[in-house]
Amino acid sequence: MSLVLPVVIGVAVGIVVGALGAGGGILAVPVLVHLLGQEPHDAATGSLVLVILTALTALPARARAHDVRWRDGLVFGVLSILGSIVGSRLSVRVDPTVLMAAFTVLLVGVGIAMLRHHGTVDVADPPQSAADPAASTAVHHASFAAVAGAATAAGLLTGFFGVGGGFAVVPALTLVLGIGMRTASGTSLLVMMLSAGAALGARWDTIAHVDWPIPLLFAGASMVGGLLGTRASRRAEPEILSRAFGVLLLLVALGNGTATLLGR
Repeated sequence: MSLVLPVVIGVAVGIVVGALGAGGGILAVPVLVHLLGQEPHDAATGSLVLVILTALTALPARARAHDVRWRDGLVFGVLSILGSIVGSRLSVRVDPTVLMAAFTVLLVGVGIAMLRHHGTVDVADPPQSAADPAASTAVHHASFAAVAGAATAAGLLTGFFGVGGGFAVVPALTLVLGIGMRTASGTSLLVMMLSAGAALGARWDTIAHVDWPIPLLFAGASMVGGLLGTRASRRAEPEILSRAFGVLLLLVALGNGTATLLGR
């Protein structure tokens, strides 16, 4: 396969992800499978690399803007590791057709959730200060069982499907820990790095089977496209972007489901 195709598609996906602010992994898997010819399990593994690289790229800027709760993110991320490992080991044992069918259900669920989400609910971010320990200890004010449950669930999604899980991590950080949306989205990058890293490590027996030039080129091009898409996002209302993302996911779900039924 020409290596130009992953670059072109990667830039296009990156623009969409940059404009909508999410969806790298959840879009990468069906693209890698149905457009770039990757086997489903290999696509999930390659998608985790995209998630990690994207988070590494975006995290420094969010940290400079004081949008990262380091202690909360580390605790949530560490708690998600077990779920990531279990999800990864379960995933590699699932039939590829069943995996893609389940992925279609995930796409539909997230797409409907985004359509019902009326813009960004901006939970107030309390002032943060390096000298104020309370600014980084939201975990201590929440039920440990609730935090562990939410983190494990997010980790399972990351490991099983090879997605970043930001669509699950951000709501969990806001609802369980009471962190504001802006800070939650920044902190989720740290969580996703830990969770996706653990999930990738748990796929040790599949890593050698991946045709790495394709997902790596795709990931690099997607990161470049993301920078372009970020500029476009500043000109659109959050509610419009949220609904557009929901429609896009439902369309991808339709295509993914159809291709799966037809045997790709």
